Amino acid sequence: MGKKSKTGFDPRYPSIADLRNKAMRKIPKFAFEYLDGGCNEDVNLHKNTAEIRDVELLPYYLSKHTESVMKTELFGHTYDAPFGIAPVGLQGLMWPNAPEILAKAAFEHNIPFVLSTVSTSSIERISEITEGNAWFQLYHPAENSLRDDIIKRAAAAECPVLVILCDVPTFGFRPRDIRNGLAMPPKMSVKNILQIMGKPEWAMKTLIHGQPSFETLKPYMPKGLDLKQLGKFMDQTFSGRLNEEKIKPIRDMWKGKLVLKGVANEADAEKAVRLGIDGVIVSNHGGRQLDAGESTIKPLCRIAEKYGEQLTVMMDSGIRSGPDVARALASGAKFTFMGRSFMYGVSALGNNGGNHTISLLKTELQQVMEQICCERVSDFPNHLIKK
Repeated sequence: MGKKSKTGFDPRYPSIADLRNKAMRKIPKFAFEYLDGGCNEDVNLHKNTAEIRDVELLPYYLSKHTESVMKTELFGHTYDAPFGIAPVGLQGLMWPNAPEILAKAAFEHNIPFVLSTVSTSSIERISEITEGNAWFQLYHPAENSLRDDIIKRAAAAECPVLVILCDVPTFGFRPRDIRNGLAMPPKMSVKNILQIMGKPEWAMKTLIHGQPSFETLKPYMPKGLDLKQLGKFMDQTFSGRLNEEKIKPIRDMWKGKLVLKGVANEADAEKAVRLGIDGVIVSNHGGRQLDAGESTIKPLCRIAEKYGEQLTVMMDSGIRSGPDVARALASGAKFTFMGRSFMYGVSALGNNGGNHTISLLKTELQQVMEQICCERVSDFPNHLIKK
């Protein structure tokens, strides 16, 4: 059995699919199904990746080639690769301390880490780990005072980029989570207890680390909420539906770069330009919100072509490999993000999951660049086979 390299790469798991399979065996079913599932019948979940993989790249084998460099400038910072770690809610449910593991790996590899409002580490802790380099995603509060306080905390933590989420006006209908009675902390039904008993390493590490909780939101939450009260608190505290009137005061308040995540059409991209947004992440929330919508690659192509000179156009949802990153970049994305891929890694490999997954994706992407004779990330569109 191979040994891990200095980069943290473990040759036993040379693909995201291998990590997913390992994660499925290692964590309780209710946690894995929360991570792995989409909404309704999972149509858009599968369509996302399938339609990314319809994109084909053109190699140039007789062209002069000096080197292929993955470094990418984004919002004034040069990152070592054109991909980052997307925000994921309830990360500590899948693996104890997951956001800190991934934030540390992202910082060491010089790629962006985006913390979700409803993750299980605080803004301040993640900022400490990343020396003020982590981004923060805001799930819009119903009360302006709460919105303002969270934004002030993100500014005090020196987050360079604030991401505002626009694609959760209502919670997605997710049959698996409903069947599992998923909540924070997880509902202790007989079925879930049996699942936990079958995953002793997860159970022991969760016991040592403590039950996951919404660390960023703790100052605003009444103490001792039971599961029903917690659900009611979340429903009353957050109003995910955004509009221009809600975005304007955020733009006025936030002095750093502002990104709108969840854009899925040209009309919303045009509004983002008008509002002075710095960038958009074309996304359908990983197929977790609208099963009848488009895959992400389709609106990406249209938005990048029409607004790529006015906005930094990025993409997430459905990307599972270095070649998938290459396909998205060739289709017009300036940068890409992945959520599940990294959570599969940390759920499978614990403390080494972040380093391994980043190293794997870097290796895959480097190979594609050298294979097709692409010297810079910005050159990828020259290799797109247009259909």
